[in-house]
Amino acid sequence: MERIIQNSLRTAQSYIEYKEMVLQLINEGKSTGDNQNENLYNYTKLNNQRMKRLDKQTKLSEDALGKTKRIQKDFTWLVLTESWCGDAAQTLPVINKFAEANEKINLKVVLRDENEDLMNQFLTNGSKSIPKLIVLDNSSNEVVGSWGPRSEMAAKMVTDYKNKNGKIDDQFKIDLQNWYNSDKGANIEKELVDLINALI
Repeated sequence: MERIIQNSLRTAQSYIEYKEMVLQLINEGKSTGDNQNENLYNYTKLNNQRMKRLDKQTKLSEDALGKTKRIQKDFTWLVLTESWCGDAAQTLPVINKFAEANEKINLKVVLRDENEDLMNQFLTNGSKSIPKLIVLDNSSNEVVGSWGPRSEMAAKMVTDYKNKNGKIDDQFKIDLQNWYNSDKGANIEKELVDLINALI
């Protein structure tokens, strides 16, 4: 596991570098990954707009900021993602706010399809679901926590819809987007605070 993680960290980007890469891909009419099509490109464009908006609008609660500032040890928060992933666009800006609140958190981003060995260590019900946050203790290089791909409430929405309708469709994507808009990152924040509570 440690070797797999170290290999991924060699190609990891900062959040700013990741956003710059996504913008460059958009300018080239592309998305991340080997599979290129118009849908993935359009999702990438939409997600770029979402991240820009959420970067400006997202503010952590006083409780979340207080807990984050209590972190004393150095951690790397390594996120597996792809530019076309709608859940990632909703989540990464919130995760980044935690990293901005304490320099002890070093946020790094890697692409799922370029890091298959790492992704296979953090499957969700056997699926390569993203985004996936992996928390590393820098002093021991051990994995001390993980989160994702969605908050519990969003995950329940997905499960309930699949059980009722058999699969995720465009209508559900709209419903989930509306939920993200109304939630404003609150559920993600709450669960990341729980994660931090286990670290301090």
